[in-house]
Amino acid sequence: MTIEITKPELEAMILKRLKSGAFQNAEEVILDALKTSEPKAPVAQKVPEARNLAELFANSPFAGLDMDFERDKDFGREIEL
Repeated sequence: MTIEITKPELEAMILKRLKSGAFQNAEEVILDALKTSEPKAPVAQKVPEARNLAELFANSPFAGLDMDFERDKDFGREIEL
């Protein structure tokens, strides 16, 4: 894999770390940065405001996924008296 660095400020940051002596090459700098950074959480989609429950479900990001929201009948639990 070849990575091209086009931003001068990014190149300067890598060179600064290389000059510190803590890294042997740019690959080590990038590897260290990837190991120490947390992945960003995906951006949640905003659901348009709904005037009623039917509108809310119709505009949901899950609309059209054929999801079954029906609950199983609750038979309760046995109780000894």
